[in-house]
Amino acid sequence: MNTSLNNHLQEASHSVRVTSPSLTGEGCQGGTASLDGERPHVAIVAGGDSSEHDVSLRSAAGILSFMDQSRYDCTIVELSLKGWYAHYGDQLLPIDRNDFSFTADGRKHTFDFAYITIHGTPGEDGILQGYFDLIQMPYSTSGVLVESLTFNKFALNAYLRSIPGCHVSDSVLIRRGLARPSDEELAQCLGLPCFVKPNAGGSSFGVTKVKTLDQLTPAIDKAMLESDEVMVERMMTGTEITCGAYLKGEEVVCFPLTEVALKGVEFFDYEAKYEGKSDEITPARIADATRDRVWALTRHIYRTLGCYGIIRIDYILSGEAGHEDINILEINTTPGMTAASFIPQQVRASGTPISEVLSDIIEGRL
Repeated sequence: MNTSLNNHLQEASHSVRVTSPSLTGEGCQGGTASLDGERPHVAIVAGGDSSEHDVSLRSAAGILSFMDQSRYDCTIVELSLKGWYAHYGDQLLPIDRNDFSFTADGRKHTFDFAYITIHGTPGEDGILQGYFDLIQMPYSTSGVLVESLTFNKFALNAYLRSIPGCHVSDSVLIRRGLARPSDEELAQCLGLPCFVKPNAGGSSFGVTKVKTLDQLTPAIDKAMLESDEVMVERMMTGTEITCGAYLKGEEVVCFPLTEVALKGVEFFDYEAKYEGKSDEITPARIADATRDRVWALTRHIYRTLGCYGIIRIDYILSGEAGHEDINILEINTTPGMTAASFIPQQVRASGTPISEVLSDIIEGRL
């Protein structure tokens, strides 16, 4: 188990909860708060089974620091293939998966709400959402269908093409164990350079920018280490921007856009995201009219998919400044919440306290 979070966890208080949330629709809307009148007990659910496990733990520490702890009693719950554990003081206590509870000091502790910040499986692909639906626990993300669709890059692109105004790049899907196109066929279809990506995954693990024909097969093999499906995608050129959004009441609120300017790397990879190899400029240096079009498209996609909680959509702007084509790169439904992540930057730029955004998400389902 990861023990680097202990200092963050000392600030969180822990108390017994007796709660009976009720399921009123997809995403477990309508759960009740603690029956004893104390602060609702929020599980910040992190970790997961993918290469993004440690990134997720850093997001959990960020969320814990952002949360209004005068309103919510927060406990980080770490999930991995080895087990599910609550970080309770300096202890790691096993979670009872029958009701997502744990026992400490001879008493049973339950939760009122799950704030999911797992990047990758099982928190970003609908699996954990299905579990919480079954036990009637309200949670912070979109429901099972939206999560599973947005986690599958190729399927999502196919769906987005059906929405007027949505532009995505051409791509080819390759599945492990099945015949695949030759490198020459892929290059003829998609051109070079192109991108090879795990079809399910994030934080740019397993992603390669392929410049020459002889790099294709090694890139596909590398991506196969992260996912049984690989997407080979035509490269789009232009200005990369990203837009965060969330649902506040009935309104989809978009945050100021962030522009990504790379420094010494080929694309927005792990180094660029987490090791300072990019300048992230918020608000983005684009025309107001372009910003407004990106916001409108983000709201449209959010409502069409039926999202909940914070999402982030990454775009490439191509063409004449002020009249750019808006091309969709991907949709992230559990975006990073570390100090280096886009969403905290954008929320700060909006002037809204990030604790208020998190409270809106929790209260929207309690």
